[in-house]
Amino acid sequence: MASAPQANLPVFYQDLMPLNSRDHAGWKSRTTDKAPWLAGFHAVPLTVEEFPAASRHFPIIFSTGENPVPLALMGLNEGVNVFVDGDGKITENVYLPAYVRRYPFLLAKLTPDSEELSLCFDPTTDLVGDFEDGSPLFDDDQASDTTKALLGFCEQFEQAGMKTQAFVQELEKHKLLMDGEVAIQQDGVEQPFIYRGFQMVDQAKLQEVRGDVLRGWNQSGLLPLLYAHLFSLELIRELFGRQAQAGKGPVAQPANA
Repeated sequence: MASAPQANLPVFYQDLMPLNSRDHAGWKSRTTDKAPWLAGFHAVPLTVEEFPAASRHFPIIFSTGENPVPLALMGLNEGVNVFVDGDGKITENVYLPAYVRRYPFLLAKLTPDSEELSLCFDPTTDLVGDFEDGSPLFDDDQASDTTKALLGFCEQFEQAGMKTQAFVQELEKHKLLMDGEVAIQQDGVEQPFIYRGFQMVDQAKLQEVRGDVLRGWNQSGLLPLLYAHLFSLELIRELFGRQAQAGKGPVAQPANA
């Protein structure tokens, strides 16, 4: 039985339950070629390690407000994802962010004052349960190879998350994030469509960063990631075209809006 829905859950998750051999001894995990939980989301959290792969398919932006996070932009409006159909089927061969692939599992603290993270899952999904089909989560009272692999993936994701946090902190330290704005000119429309509501790296300030800092970033691999983000912003225009073709194009705004 699922517990009561919890507040402040991560994107996608409706509830969380710790996985354990007592309550879930006979449970199994299913694989799927559909991601219905993704269909209603236009932006998905991204780790910095994913920038090179993701930048070939999606614009990489940063969220606004405090503690910004990188996001893979999959649509220009809330509720619009141009890469997923209504049934959750991925419509083409694109990179799928680790945040999507991790669902319905994640590592979480069972109590606010706990330092230990436990493997949990969203009990509202149909991917985990007492099924006849699927991969067993436990062998007797021990974690199965499937559960060990799930745990390993979630641990890697947490480590990548810490690297991503350090990456963003470095950007903020040098005040490199700015409010983003992209103008898209449409045929037959005088005023361009202006896309706002995100953050991006300020290229002017990037050019002013000291040479020793840039050398350090180049050696650590941070500098190529910055350019992966900047180059990926060109794909915002492609997203606009995809939405328009699907009949979900955003309404054009005046340039001075």
